[in-house]
Amino acid sequence: MTEVSHGKVPDRAQLRAHLVRARIAGDVATPRENNLRHFRLMSERHPAYLFGLEPDGTWTPEEVLALMVRRCGVVADPAHLNGQDTIDPDLTIAALDDYADRLALAGRRRERVVVATGHPDGLLDYYRALARALREAGCTLLRPARDWTYKTPASEGAKARSIDYRGPVAVVVDDVGEPRHTHSARPIRAMLASIVDDGGELPDLVVGDHGWAGGAGQAGVDAIGFADCNDPALFVGAEEGSVVAAVPLDDNVQPHLYRPLLAYVLDRAGLS
Repeated sequence: MTEVSHGKVPDRAQLRAHLVRARIAGDVATPRENNLRHFRLMSERHPAYLFGLEPDGTWTPEEVLALMVRRCGVVADPAHLNGQDTIDPDLTIAALDDYADRLALAGRRRERVVVATGHPDGLLDYYRALARALREAGCTLLRPARDWTYKTPASEGAKARSIDYRGPVAVVVDDVGEPRHTHSARPIRAMLASIVDDGGELPDLVVGDHGWAGGAGQAGVDAIGFADCNDPALFVGAEEGSVVAAVPLDDNVQPHLYRPLLAYVLDRAGLS
């Protein structure tokens, strides 16, 4: 299978091959022991692993593993405790289709959309391009609560963080303005509250990951997001219906490796 050319829309076979070759799916970098630890912490309702969601089910670690086998494609054997874990590229593509179909609806309706990421290193370029396509389709890209500030939990060093934007994409930045990785749902909650406090209506759609997507879904806003195999909360949200689409993939590979996914999504959504 040849590599996808820059700017070319891959077909499903080409996209599948690219996902595996780039380790966005298939044998991924996140180790099994990290996945199992996160599954357990989410089942124990540790806030950092819930992404702002409040699951209805009990979600034992065994139930989380079974869900992640079905929705993400991790190794099914509960005795597999260390080493390699996996994401099924066919599940990635199926979820990308749902994700793209919701974007297509946003374009047709010219919806009000928030785009945000907790993975600015790997995904910011992807989200910027997606946001531009939505804007060109007539959507309104919202940028509420800029400069809203909070502190991370004491367990994370009580560090100052605030909401900022890179173009139309919301990120969390540190006290010198550098974008930072975050799982927190506090920023999206602050953004939604700011919109309502200003007399506006909640957005029609939030496109993001981590707490951006989970917090929006918990608030009743349509949310679609990428989620790694150590991020079970968004898959639980998708299972329970609070998240519209959770796409299983490695969410922090080199930025250029997401370009074929972007081309595929924009083409299916009619936004290219």
